[in-house]
Amino acid sequence: MPSTDSGADHGNALPILNEIRHALARLLESGETSVIDLGALPMGPQDEAELLAALGEGEVEATISAGGPSSVRETAFHGVWLLTHRNEAGETLARFIEIAFVPELLMSQAEDVADSAVELAKKLGQAQNG
Repeated sequence: MPSTDSGADHGNALPILNEIRHALARLLESGETSVIDLGALPMGPQDEAELLAALGEGEVEATISAGGPSSVRETAFHGVWLLTHRNEAGETLARFIEIAFVPELLMSQAEDVADSAVELAKKLGQAQNG
């Protein structure tokens, strides 16, 4: 019978690190980004602690406030990002590792940039006419 111990170690830290290594190679070779959904894997607290300790902390961190706080943190390995989505109560809803030059969550959407261009043009028109 499988253990229901919440501190269980499922041995997934090393396989995930190997998956990240291969994803970094794909990113460099073709620009292909990868996302690993940590919530979709059988991971106990010990697995997560081992994985996060192995990845370490990098130099970049950002917080996004949209439907609850989300954080994007670079690990000690450039191109490997830890994304954590929380609800308003601060409970973790989802956690991902994204292998990318820039995490998609931080990239502006084309529609939003187009809206901003229109708004800035309006603002400049008002300033020139006022």
